[in-house]
Amino acid sequence: MPIKPSQILSLLDKKRDDFMSYDKTALQELQQYRMALAKMSQQSSASLHEILKGMKSCGALPLEPLGTHPDWVIPSKLTWQSREQSLEWVRDRLTGISTFAVDGSQIYPSKDISVPVALVQIGWYENFHLPSGIYEKDIDLDVMTPSDLRVGRGDLADRKVNLRRFEMETDRLIQYMDERAGCETCLAFFDGSLVATFAEAFDEETRNFYVKCICKLLQASEHYRVPLVSYIDTSSAHDLTEMLRRLGNLPETKSIHDAQLLNRTQSHTMEWGDRTPLFLCQRSGILDHYGDQADKVAFTYLKTNKDSYPVRLELPVWIYEAGWHERIINWVRAEVVIGSGYPYVIETADQVAVLKNDDRQVFYRLLQEWADQEDLKLRLSRKMVSKARRR
Repeated sequence: MPIKPSQILSLLDKKRDDFMSYDKTALQELQQYRMALAKMSQQSSASLHEILKGMKSCGALPLEPLGTHPDWVIPSKLTWQSREQSLEWVRDRLTGISTFAVDGSQIYPSKDISVPVALVQIGWYENFHLPSGIYEKDIDLDVMTPSDLRVGRGDLADRKVNLRRFEMETDRLIQYMDERAGCETCLAFFDGSLVATFAEAFDEETRNFYVKCICKLLQASEHYRVPLVSYIDTSSAHDLTEMLRRLGNLPETKSIHDAQLLNRTQSHTMEWGDRTPLFLCQRSGILDHYGDQADKVAFTYLKTNKDSYPVRLELPVWIYEAGWHERIINWVRAEVVIGSGYPYVIETADQVAVLKNDDRQVFYRLLQEWADQEDLKLRLSRKMVSKARRR
């Protein structure tokens, strides 16, 4: 039965004061942090390092020189009169540059099948950005058996599927780097964060699995000298706000995140293509488990859409140390132009990887036919059989 808009609006009216109170408090905190940002952006990297010296997990440390940019925003000065002009700029930057991305999809175990079974699929896309228009896209699959999905009390089989998908995605990126070792005209995109704070919500074994995959990815990028960029479209990270809190002795806040703070500062609003200097991530918690990779993740915020907060880019520190960062950030800008606000290579990898409902029905049909052939006891529920017939 559809929801009743009248009931929702009535409840919102009753709870209006709660929303207004939250909004007022958040605005007051945001103004405090904006003032601190304006003040601290007038200081040098060396002076900020001196203040933060000895502070563990201070959120962030300046990596790239801060210069004299108000509010830590480096203007890109990229404006075009037409779509064709922007694409000409893209061609100048990306022709002959290979960009690569991986994404994944899955079919979770279902109670409608008598045997625990799951399917994981990853898809990848590489665009060579050549006049010939050549590209490569393909998929890889894994079927997870009852043995793969065996879980302990309180665990979820779905989590096993998610872990396998994550492992397959990162392994494919590492394979790409191995194949392109030493390539200075390649860029691998990782769709997600290299700082796996999300994994802190899980048990120790699961957390360590995610951390191990990401650390292998960071190590591979540096070892093979293939650039890697993590693209986070909607970031709620608090690294710069935590640094400002320490620098300005401000009250702790959970309502303000970096992208919100930077999007519109006291002096100006970020324009398309603007970015912050690179900072070294010093987040508390998860990085304590990264071992020798704990100080190897840099980040910047990049404005890629006029109507949205800036996105967060994370990249291995070695890229900055090699002096490649500005060139690579331009490659990211160019991919965003092609994709009209989102990196085309990531968007295409998602389309390649996604498992649709028809794929689900094909998988179950093949599974049933194979089980019959092998004389295995596999039963589909009446509900699933009914759905398959209707479709």
